[in-house]
Amino acid sequence: MHRDVDRSLTGRIGRVTGRIGPGTIGEVMMPFRGGTSAFHAHPFDKTSVFAVGEEVLVIYYEPPQTLYVDELPDVLRKDTHG
Repeated sequence: MHRDVDRSLTGRIGRVTGRIGPGTIGEVMMPFRGGTSAFHAHPFDKTSVFAVGEEVLVIYYEPPQTLYVDELPDVLRKDTHG
């Protein structure tokens, strides 16, 4: 069965709620369909580690509940020192 790629979450920012790292299934909370949903999460580069509480950038969404994430670029980070 061929499915079109779902890009609805690509480029969005989520918060890590379960440690993400190589060989593990982490968790990210995302605003989704009018609420907030938990998604399984993996590092896009297969090597990065993201701690609980970090914000991450969604690179790829694999329906129904899997995200591949990367470090949030500085330009998208909220200024926490101002």
